[in-house]
Amino acid sequence: MRRDAIFYQIFKRFPGLLFTLLDQPPLQLRGYRFESVEVKEPTFRIDGVFLPPEDATPKIVFFCEVQFQKDDSLYHRFFSESLLYLYRNQTLYDDWYGVVIFPSRSLEPENTTMHRSLLNGDQVQCIYLDELGDPTEQPVGISLMQLTIAPENQMAAQARTLIDRVEQEEVGILSRDEIIDIVTTIAVYKFSDLSREEVEAMLGISLEETKVYQEAKKEGQEEILAVTVPLLLKSGMTAEQIAQQTGINVQVIRRIAQQQS
Repeated sequence: MRRDAIFYQIFKRFPGLLFTLLDQPPLQLRGYRFESVEVKEPTFRIDGVFLPPEDATPKIVFFCEVQFQKDDSLYHRFFSESLLYLYRNQTLYDDWYGVVIFPSRSLEPENTTMHRSLLNGDQVQCIYLDELGDPTEQPVGISLMQLTIAPENQMAAQARTLIDRVEQEEVGILSRDEIIDIVTTIAVYKFSDLSREEVEAMLGISLEETKVYQEAKKEGQEEILAVTVPLLLKSGMTAEQIAQQTGINVQVIRRIAQQQS
């Protein structure tokens, strides 16, 4: 299970969650997009960029790296890519910040001398999830982040506590349903070998109500269609006949048929 992948899934859907961790969040929180951006000459892709809304004043771009493996070249790569992106897009933004999230300080590169001016300044913030304090005493956004590093024997209890808190208190930038979606996403990643019923029992919720389950269900249906539609076409049925028999939009049938051909 790659926990950095969990963060990218979460940030893609709820970019405002990053700002619950920061000492200096932007004044205009809403409207940020979490994207992968491409920088040419040479060409490379930066996976974690929070782009400001078009009407933001000032326009501040945030570069984020989630690092759950030891990588001594992390800061070399992170700062080189971020600053090159700014050079290529220097007229688009008024300011920038960097955020690096570690599960613990032990995974930070040992030699930081070369980048000391950036790391010791106020433009770059390193977050160590295990140093943020008791999850039950943190804002909900931070507790959600800490859930990704919870030991498996404690994760279920922390998740249920979070869900209970959502029912009882104001949680700011995220709605109740969004928080439950995030909790469910983390649980599904961490316990991928469990059945839906087992995850439901662990969290005390119905997964059918959550967005993550609906998306997984949709993906499963599309996989089934990818197998059955070509077989039905080979049997002599037309796209229109398949649509009529299955209740699936004929355009979807035709798209699958075209992909298979």
